[in-house]
Amino acid sequence: MEKFRQAGNEWLCLAFSVMQEQFSSTKISFDYRHTVKDRDLEFVVKKAHELGMKVCLKPVINCMDGVWRAEINFPDVNMMGKDVYWGAWFEHYNAFICHYAELAEYTGCEMFCIGCEMIATERKESHWRNLINETKKFYSGPLVYNANHGSEDNVHWFDAVDYIGTSAYYPVAEIPGETEENMFKAWQPIKERVKALNEKWKKQVMFIEIGCRSAKGCAMMPWDFTHTEFPYDEDEQANFYQSCLRTFFNEPWFAGFFWWDWSTKIYNAAEAKGNTGFNIHGKKAESVLKEWYSKSRN
Repeated sequence: MEKFRQAGNEWLCLAFSVMQEQFSSTKISFDYRHTVKDRDLEFVVKKAHELGMKVCLKPVINCMDGVWRAEINFPDVNMMGKDVYWGAWFEHYNAFICHYAELAEYTGCEMFCIGCEMIATERKESHWRNLINETKKFYSGPLVYNANHGSEDNVHWFDAVDYIGTSAYYPVAEIPGETEENMFKAWQPIKERVKALNEKWKKQVMFIEIGCRSAKGCAMMPWDFTHTEFPYDEDEQANFYQSCLRTFFNEPWFAGFFWWDWSTKIYNAAEAKGNTGFNIHGKKAESVLKEWYSKSRN
C-alpha cells in the first residue's frame, strides 16, 4: 500500500469477493475459506487513511462454478407467475451489500460500490432501487454502481446512485504493440459515448475498473488475464495508460480512474521486467501515472 501511494494514487478501491455456489444459486453464503474477514478490511481502510488516501469499498459476488457474475440470472416468474427466484436472490444480495455498507460507514470509507458487472440482473429495476434505498439506511456517503463497458445503457436506474461507474476495458488496439497515438485516436469515439452518459444522467462518470496487462496484444483485449503465453511488453501497457489519461484526465464531467489492479503482495523490482500481469509497479506505466498525477497536484 505504501508503494501504491508512492505511485501518486489518492484513492484506493478495495475490491473483494464473496462466493455463491453457482450462477443459478439464489443463496449467497459467507464461506470464510474464501471470504476476507471484516477485521482485515478494517485494517486496510485504516492504513489507507493513514497514508492520506480515500477508499471506495467494493464487495463483489463471484461464482464458485467459474461462471462470470454477469451471468447470474433467473426466470422472471415461476409457473405460478410469482417472482420467487429474483426475490430470494435479492433478499440475500441486499443482506450482503448492507453488511458491507454498514462496515463502510463504520470505517469512514468515502465511497461505496453496490455492484459490479451484474449485467443479467440490471433489468430488475425495482429490486435495484429497493437495494439502493436499503443501502442508504446503513451508509451515508456517495454510492456508485459498476457497469460493464458497452452495456452501460442497460442500466435504467443510474439516477438513484451518485456516480456512474464502468469497467472500462475498451479495446483500443488493432495490432499487438499498438502505438500510443493510434490508441489515443481509438479512445475518441469511446469518449463521446461515455460523455453521453454524463449528459443523460447529469452525473459524473468514473472508470471504476480500467487496466491493461504488460503483455503484447493485451490492449486489443484489456480484460484478458488468461493468455499467459503472451510475451512481456511494458510499452503496450504504458501506451494504454498514456492514451487513456490524455483522453479523459482534464474532462470536468469525468470523475477519475480506479486502475486494475494492485496486488496485496507485490513482486520485487527485479521481477517487474518479467511480470505480465495488470500491476504497474516498476514498469513504464507507473512512471506515466506518476507524471500525470504530479501534474494534478502542481
